[in-house]
Amino acid sequence: MNGLLFLGWSIGGLIALTLAYKLFGKMGLIGIIAGSVVMMNILVNKSVIIFGIGATSGNVFYAMVFLATDILSENHGAKEARKSVMIGFFISLLTLFGAWIALSMTPAPWDTAHEPLSKLLTPMYRIIAGSMVSFFVSNMLDTYSYQWLKKKFPKQLWIRNNGSTMSSQLIDTLLFASIALLGTMPFDAWVQVLISTYLLKIVIAIIDTPFLYLVANRVK
Repeated sequence: MNGLLFLGWSIGGLIALTLAYKLFGKMGLIGIIAGSVVMMNILVNKSVIIFGIGATSGNVFYAMVFLATDILSENHGAKEARKSVMIGFFISLLTLFGAWIALSMTPAPWDTAHEPLSKLLTPMYRIIAGSMVSFFVSNMLDTYSYQWLKKKFPKQLWIRNNGSTMSSQLIDTLLFASIALLGTMPFDAWVQVLISTYLLKIVIAIIDTPFLYLVANRVK
């Protein structure tokens, strides 16, 4: 069941991202990136089994961010893509700080939301740090590698899309697994999580290629 939900949400999320771009242009993509970063920081705390592989439940949001930055790189240039990463990182910091302030407030006597919100939003600091560092570094790398591949393969959109995403997703996975998980489990289990998480990201990277073709060169 998890596998079907994963595939369905992967396709549905990528369709929604493409629709946001067609309706709202690059501002729609920036909104998707900002929202995805917030959801990633929350859903990274939940582990699931997909096709027998352990993963976090926020992997589709990661994929949406990479596709969004690739669209921005393709149609609007590297500067706009890097700006969107900075905006996403800033929004992530702002929401984490806001959540910390809200949870520090004494709840009203009739409040019933404080305890569940505390469990959901209280940061697991290693996980949050791993998520934010990996997001920033890997997406910046993605914007640079995409432009480099675009110069090398100007007519092969699929090469620059998959090449930049797969390489930067590898860095993303290595950074997150090292910062957030290394030492918290046996090393062989850590390696399995590393490999399985990267494989799931590769699947989504392949799925997102047709969506980039739908909107590539839309803006000149």
